[in-house]
Amino acid sequence: MHLLNLGILAHVDAGKTSLTERLLHSAGVIDEIGSVDAGSTRTDTLALERRRGITIKSAVVSFAVDDVTVNLIDTPGHPDFIAEVERVLGVLDGAVLVVSAVEGVQAQTRVLWRTLQRLRIPTLLLVNKIDRRGARPDRVLRAIGERLTAAIVPMGTVDGPGTREARFLPGIGAHDVLADHDDDLLSAWVEERVDADLLRRALAAQTRQALVHPVYFGSAVTGAGVPELITGVRELLPAADGDPEGPVSGTVFKAERGPAGEKVAYARLFSGTLGVRDTVPFGEARAEGRVTAISVFDGGTEARRETVAAGRIAKLWGLAGVRVGDTLGEPRKAHGRFFAPPSLETVVVPGPDTDARSLHLALTRLAEQDPLIDLRHDEVRQETSVSLYGEVQKEVVQATLAEEFGLDVGFRETTPLCIERPAGTGEAAEFIKKDANPFLATVGLRVDPAPAGSGVAFRLEVELGAMPYAFFKAVEDTVRETLGQGLAGWQVTDCTVTLTHCGYWPRQSHAHQGFDKSMSSTGADFRGLTPLVLVEALRRAGTRVYEPMHRFRVEAPADTLGALLPVLAALRAVPRTTLTRGDRCVLEGAVPAARVHGLEQRLPGLTRGEGEWESGFDHYAPVSHGTVPRRPRSDHNPLNRREYLLNVTRRVGG
Repeated sequence: MHLLNLGILAHVDAGKTSLTERLLHSAGVIDEIGSVDAGSTRTDTLALERRRGITIKSAVVSFAVDDVTVNLIDTPGHPDFIAEVERVLGVLDGAVLVVSAVEGVQAQTRVLWRTLQRLRIPTLLLVNKIDRRGARPDRVLRAIGERLTAAIVPMGTVDGPGTREARFLPGIGAHDVLADHDDDLLSAWVEERVDADLLRRALAAQTRQALVHPVYFGSAVTGAGVPELITGVRELLPAADGDPEGPVSGTVFKAERGPAGEKVAYARLFSGTLGVRDTVPFGEARAEGRVTAISVFDGGTEARRETVAAGRIAKLWGLAGVRVGDTLGEPRKAHGRFFAPPSLETVVVPGPDTDARSLHLALTRLAEQDPLIDLRHDEVRQETSVSLYGEVQKEVVQATLAEEFGLDVGFRETTPLCIERPAGTGEAAEFIKKDANPFLATVGLRVDPAPAGSGVAFRLEVELGAMPYAFFKAVEDTVRETLGQGLAGWQVTDCTVTLTHCGYWPRQSHAHQGFDKSMSSTGADFRGLTPLVLVEALRRAGTRVYEPMHRFRVEAPADTLGALLPVLAALRAVPRTTLTRGDRCVLEGAVPAARVHGLEQRLPGLTRGEGEWESGFDHYAPVSHGTVPRRPRSDHNPLNRREYLLNVTRRVGG
């Protein structure tokens, strides 16, 4: 028996969760198919998911198809929860992308498809809802070929689309697509000796290499086409691989809290075997944790095991400090971020009866499950900010805090999450016992701009042996932390910071006495001085604030273009290309992230409800309109030396 870790992905409301229910029912795991509308589905376990009828958190269920054990992962479809999908993609062996036969290829479908292609994840497509009124499977198939990929192989046709009796009629089509990647098949095609077995072998080989993508048609509600899809999953997608005898290596893609508050990590093991009571390093810091319990997914249920081997997905207990995205054991080659980071931010406002400390603890718990929430706590104002993808995510955070933690909260207005980049080169230094430096440390830093997207690099222009390594580490860690808030309060990125000067006083002690801190440098001295030096270097370099920009694509009736363009211009959207296709027009361009929600709300009224909007983060652009946005600081404010030293050392330098 072999394993397959399968992801179900789609635009919101395309029928992913309903398909999951149908697959579990077909495999005999459940006796009755749950309903999204009734809130009785197996994978939507959160009360909020059941009430709203959308998937928010990924869920894992298992079923067997003949000799294949499938770990099926149901993922969110709403764009605001794209980070949840991002984490799942890294643990998949194959995927099923669901497209509605009524709505067709939508914005989120294209976003997901681009990522599946970039990661070369073998993917089957299911055109779902062929029984729904308005279903046009042939039109959707053409749209898939035009808007997603031409490398598709229809696995049959539909009889009676748009009716309750709609059926899927199997039969492999588009043989020429398969011949494009297989010389033997091309020769057989020319010589007219192609048979069903040869086609099936070519289809399986090319699907597993993500060269072609079989397209099935069906209905998760009636079950039409689902048996054929299950056969495709078993025969066409690759099995999970990995050496159970190799070094332990895995990835944590989800974390939650158990009934007693204990942390539970969901992990895919790519290599080795992990057992209860084993100690395993994890995360960038390579902290170690001891596994206290293991549960695997098998036959539709969770089963406790003493070990978990390569290829499997497991729930692990005992790794208290583990976070989503952490590597277990040997690090693997990272794919990097698949989707853009959040580009919006809002302040969480506690209600009249909500304790601020309880709120901060609850938000910390939520951030453990979704690191991209990225909490930012302001001690001075006693405020906590969270980063977001959109307004729906804000509603979900509010409802989750109310239902799971009993906390009533509101939010301030959502604002764009800007960044800062150095405008030039700046350098500063402070020396021990000079220039009113109250710290027993010498630190000199130079800040240079770097190419966009390069992040932050730390370099040395001093000998590594010039002082203890712990002091170098303290400087580097503090540099990276301090760059979280630049001259305007935004994160500083795309720069190189170089340590140009360093110095310390060696450990001092007196005969028959202990360590004399007043005459000895410590890590605290370097952590205290570095922000002052770095901020001064930034002042001399200067920084520029950049706002997040989204690329957009809007398709609408051509006769609405006259009403649409002035509104786009007023909201600072800049169309770059305009294309007319018959009675439809397509505009593509860029728009500030802060304006996207407003455009989404106004589009239906401007286009008679026929407009299709697609957008996603594209780049950061210099703020060129109005006042440059500033962000309140939440640190000890090294921009004000006197205030900073009062906060850090309780004494005034100078």
